[in-house]
Amino acid sequence: MTDLSTPADATAAAQTPPVTVVAIDGPAGSGKSSVSKEAARRLGFGYLDTGAAYRALAWHAVERGVDTSDSAAVLDATGDFDYAISLDPDHYWVRVGEADVTEAIREIRVTEAVSGVARVPAVRQSINAMFRAMVAGSGRPGVVVEGRDITTVVAPDAPVRILLTAAPEVRAARRSAEISGHDATAVADALRRRDTADSKVVDFLTAAEGVTVVDSTELDFEQTVDAVLGVIAEGGVR
Repeated sequence: MTDLSTPADATAAAQTPPVTVVAIDGPAGSGKSSVSKEAARRLGFGYLDTGAAYRALAWHAVERGVDTSDSAAVLDATGDFDYAISLDPDHYWVRVGEADVTEAIREIRVTEAVSGVARVPAVRQSINAMFRAMVAGSGRPGVVVEGRDITTVVAPDAPVRILLTAAPEVRAARRSAEISGHDATAVADALRRRDTADSKVVDFLTAAEGVTVVDSTELDFEQTVDAVLGVIAEGGVR
């Protein structure tokens, strides 16, 4: 994986207006992906699902038989990790090389492996730099960026930072509904294991200073989108 800590055309990037970032963090099943995508659509912004990069790398590693609990092996796997993602909320896709992995990265085998990938500091540093370069070169007036540590690490200076959360049982039910053909109990167990593992790397359950909490436990999809758009408007972003 190429180190993207510096955009390819730094001079051009410096001459273009800065891209407005809306940073949204939250645990799995909180609705952050679907809500962030819809918010981006209504704002005319780009949409960046940062978790897809870690999932895609986990898929890449698993496909090659890599033990994702082995940090050195994970780093080796990044050497030929050819990653691409759409920032268009209306035409979302994820690719690794020539393979369209948009659906494959949501498989339980990938969910089980992704924490092992995300916990490697060198991987996180390189991927976070890639996110910043993607946003800077998006060609959009703004990008809604969602993930685990966007409000604290990737874009701590974003004008709008939101922690979108929900009660554990609600999150488990939502994630089970998203993944057809899988046992609800198995999905809930996988979600709990991933939250536990990921919380050792980043704190995505507690809002940092200056971050607004939106709790979607009692909200449906439209109400959650409206709540998020309300926070964004209060932050002066339109």
